[in-house]
Amino acid sequence: MLNQAAQQLATSSDSSRLDAELLLAYTLHKPRSYLYVHPEQNLSTEQIENFSKLLKRRLRYEPIAYILGHKEFYSLDLQVNKNVLIPRPETELLVELVLAKLGSQVEIKFADLGTGSGAIALAIANKHPDWQIFATDKSAKALAVAKNNAQRLGIQNIKFLRGNWCQALPIRNLNVIVSNPPYICKHDSHLQKITKFEPTLALAAGDAGLQHIKTIIKQAKSFLTTKGLLILEHGFDQGNKVRQLMEDQKYANIEIHQDLAGNERITIGIK
Repeated sequence: MLNQAAQQLATSSDSSRLDAELLLAYTLHKPRSYLYVHPEQNLSTEQIENFSKLLKRRLRYEPIAYILGHKEFYSLDLQVNKNVLIPRPETELLVELVLAKLGSQVEIKFADLGTGSGAIALAIANKHPDWQIFATDKSAKALAVAKNNAQRLGIQNIKFLRGNWCQALPIRNLNVIVSNPPYICKHDSHLQKITKFEPTLALAAGDAGLQHIKTIIKQAKSFLTTKGLLILEHGFDQGNKVRQLMEDQKYANIEIHQDLAGNERITIGIK
């Protein structure tokens, strides 16, 4: 069953064997290791039918995370659905930069704008239960997912707020504001394929993908304390544009950080 499934998935996935194993393990309600320990096991008719249904969904390019209903991010198991963007590994760089710059401090006031599944806020809160954390999102359905993840993980130091970017924040004088906003140009040729399953609201932006980034850079100046940090994730080719937008708003000590693939990914500015 695994070999046949992997062969079928080869045309629609770059990780066909892994996908097949994840789907079969999910069908059997077992960890992936079970497949190696019991390779000779015969599947029941019901199990074959259920596995085939999952396989068909993957063959239609539905992301594995949506089929399984969860995704790991920074060692946290997060529930995800079609109302939130699937957390990406490259976003873990943003978390690492926050921890590297502020990880030794206490009583930090932190905000995650456009939190989605809550990935960034939850990763930070898990490492720093002493920090005061706010997570905002325009989507009530996305906030419901984030709140559920916080409850499941037993993380209590996050206040979830509905609203558009900084406008939802209840306080000012924050030490750090982060965001992974929509930054794909609305006219990008690859957008339709991505948004077939993931929410367009969390991906696409006007003004060549910079619409929301511009808004956040302007708003954050009023909500950050002196020497507070603004940390933004953006497209692989938007680093210099984001730097210029920050310079126009008089941010200082601007840094552009690359991901493991060498792409521009995170820009940091100081108020």
